[in-house]
Parts: sequence; structure tokens; C-alpha cells
Amino acid sequence: MEFLLSAPLLLMRLKVAFVRLVTFQCVLLFGLLSANVAVAQTADAFPSKTVKVIVPFPPGGGADTLIRLLTPPLTEAWKQSLVVENRPGASGSIGAEAVAQSAPDGYVLLMGSTAAVTDKNIAQFVPVALVSASPYVVTVNPALNISSIRNLIGYAKTNPGKLRYGSSGPGSASHLSAELFASMAGIDMMHIPYKGTGQALTDLLAGHIDLIFAPAQTVMPQVESGKLLALAETGAKRSESLPGIPTVTESGLPGYSAVGWFGLFAPAGTPKPIVQKLNQSVMAAMSQSRIRKSMMERGIDPASGSADDFAAFLRVDQAKWTKLIKENRIAVQ
Repeated sequence: MEFLLSAPLLLMRLKVAFVRLVTFQCVLLFGLLSANVAVAQTADAFPSKTVKVIVPFPPGGGADTLIRLLTPPLTEAWKQSLVVENRPGASGSIGAEAVAQSAPDGYVLLMGSTAAVTDKNIAQFVPVALVSASPYVVTVNPALNISSIRNLIGYAKTNPGKLRYGSSGPGSASHLSAELFASMAGIDMMHIPYKGTGQALTDLLAGHIDLIFAPAQTVMPQVESGKLLALAETGAKRSESLPGIPTVTESGLPGYSAVGWFGLFAPAGTPKPIVQKLNQSVMAAMSQSRIRKSMMERGIDPASGSADDFAAFLRVDQAKWTKLIKENRIAVQ
């Protein structure tokens, strides 16, 4: 009898709870929709002020050259200034950390590369756009009197530890490409790290080091002037922009392949609509015939794809280098 009398009250309370639950869900849904609309409107208006791109290496290197090529078309498209700031040090990690600590609003970006963004700090960033994934060029000082990869390997085996190669820092693509080469060839070379490939190039020209694995945009002007000699490129196949230079595989080390990539990153938490707009802007800039021509003339293969494509590329690339570092106990930053 007591149960029968309390049943209507129980039913009423259930109805009230149901109404409250539905009301809460509606409020939550409205809040989410409002937030999405606000983010979309923010992306539509982006950028509304100056955008800063931090290059974590000195001027004259691959990352610096590429972002300065893209600055005019991006400035024109956005109707806003784009400022490039070089902040070198610690193989790119100093500049990378500065971007990671910035507000996730798309106004401070990183022009990153293999050393600056690794499996250790990738969670601090959102991949925005892959700008280039090009082979490096194995470049030597003519005074070394070596004209081929076979000769280089032979010399290194006869003179273990004597060959001095420069890089843009421990863990950089220029470092790891050379370490992969040495590992596969069974040779020992001396690593001389710099803050950037531009500085390594200066010492290569002066004869203070013997060779570098470097971006084409850094070394090809000196190769074409006869001051340096390009032995091979590091890709699995010949680059479209460097058809006259053989691959390392063609030149005597079968199975060797390495590329140096450069791309834009935003701090983790940057809204996806802003990331997508940045990606579309970069891809549109690189599709311009004058930009593609400038890149190809410097030996740079323009990349393409979405931000998600860039993220997938990074997972594969980082797994390769992580394996090399662990197996060969390579010291990186």
C-alpha cells in the first residue's frame, strides 16, 4: 500500500530528472555549437595581425631560405605582415620551445625540421604544412680530391675517423643522414656540429671540414660556381630539381635513402580551422609558378598535402631516425 501511494511521486520525480537531463544536454549542445561557431568566425578573420615565424637556425640555412621564399605570397594573401625571427641554438630546440610556449592562436609558428621537432617534443605542436621533403646533397671541398661516393667510402676506410663532416647540430637531418651513410658503408667519420648548415657551409668552403650532407638550397650555388663538388643526392630516386646528380644508391651504396624535410608547426591546441587555413595558404603559395620555379632552381622539391598528411609523414620519418639513433647509440640533443 505504501509503495502504491509513493509510485506517483516517484514517477513525478523521474519526469523532473528527465526534463533536467534534456535541458542540460540542450544547454551543453548549444554551448558546443556556439564555441564551434566562434572558432569558425575566428578562423575566417585570421590573420588580423602580424604573424611571426620562428626559424630555430641561423640565417642562410634550408629552413630560413624556404620561409623567406614564402613570405611575399603569404603576406599578399593575408594582407598582413609576416615576420621571420631566427632563434638558433641546441639543434633547433631553443626556437622550438619558444613556439611551444606561445599562445595557440596561429600567430606564432615554427619553421621546423628533423632536429627541431622530434618524437620527444612532437606532442607540443600541431603539424601545419609540409613545405619540402627533399634529398640532401653530399657535398665535398674539392681540395679533398674525391670525385665519387665510391672514392669517398674507400678513403674513409683507409683513413678511419679522418673525414670531418659538418651538420646543423646533433639529431638534425644533416647529422642523421651522414650517420646512416656511415653505418651502411661501414666507415667512421668525425662529426662537427654547428648551429646551422649555413655555418657548416662557411667552414666547408674554408677547408676546416671535408664534407656536409646539406639541403640543395644551401650548397648548390657554391657547387654551380665551382667552389664545391656535389657527389650525390640522398633520395631513393633522383630529384626532379636535381636530375643531373646521381643518388647515393646509384653511386655505390645500394639501399641508402634519406630526405631532409622542412615544415610549419603551430603550438598544440591551435584550433583546427586555423590550422587548415594556414595549410591552405601555404599550399596555395607553393602552387604559384614563380614560387615553384624559385624552389626548383634551388634544388628544392615542393611538397603538397593536408595537415593530416604531414602528421602521417612525420610518424614514419621519426620512427626511422629513432631506430637509427637507438641501434647506433647516436648522441643527440
